[in-house]
Amino acid sequence: MSEKRDLETCFSPALYEPERHVGSIIVVIDILRATSAICTAFENGAKSIIPVATVPEAKEYKEKGYLVAAERDGYVLDFADFGNSPFNFTTEKVAGKTIVYSTTNGTGIIKIASGAGFIIIGSFLNISAATSWISKQEKDVVLFCSGWKNRFNLEDTICAGAFAERLLSTSHYNTVCDSTHAALDLWSLAKNDPPAYIEKAAQRSRLRDKNLDDCIPFCLTMDYTTKIPVIRDGILVSMDF
Repeated sequence: MSEKRDLETCFSPALYEPERHVGSIIVVIDILRATSAICTAFENGAKSIIPVATVPEAKEYKEKGYLVAAERDGYVLDFADFGNSPFNFTTEKVAGKTIVYSTTNGTGIIKIASGAGFIIIGSFLNISAATSWISKQEKDVVLFCSGWKNRFNLEDTICAGAFAERLLSTSHYNTVCDSTHAALDLWSLAKNDPPAYIEKAAQRSRLRDKNLDDCIPFCLTMDYTTKIPVIRDGILVSMDF
């Protein structure tokens, strides 16, 4: 058996150290709602997604004629075609299309991690396909939670814990990362009823207050897709597993 690889978890963009992870696989996790929406878009036939971190960048692409999904604090930006609910990314809207995508948290951390060996998009929706692919790569792994405006959040942490549980069960990984152990502990509390556990999450309250919480049960669904979105030359494309 090959040498075991390191598994780490990063709870916030403020904690990420790019120079430490040049050769690693980075799994970007922002389940409410960015990474769930990206996985849904590819399942429904999107050709590619261009992630942009800032509103001016998104506007620029819109002026060039691109289809733009963009939100801040949950609200669709006035120039955008739609926001970041996975339910927006229907086959009718996205099949065969390139979409420019900008969100409050998730798309910015794709840029932060851009020096890594691989950057893939992770969610509960593609967890089996993603963990199966990762475990065959023989590379160190960082589960990178988007958090909320540089702060820790519960929803991405329990998803990281679910990823960590599966990866560690393959016996291909070691972890001496306290964040990974904390994610595993929280997942052990949440796994029997994730929707009930998520009731205490701040983002759950934010989405409810804005009437944007209809997609939460869907975002907590395991294995809706086998698509694994991956960054290639700055653009997200889909791998099937």
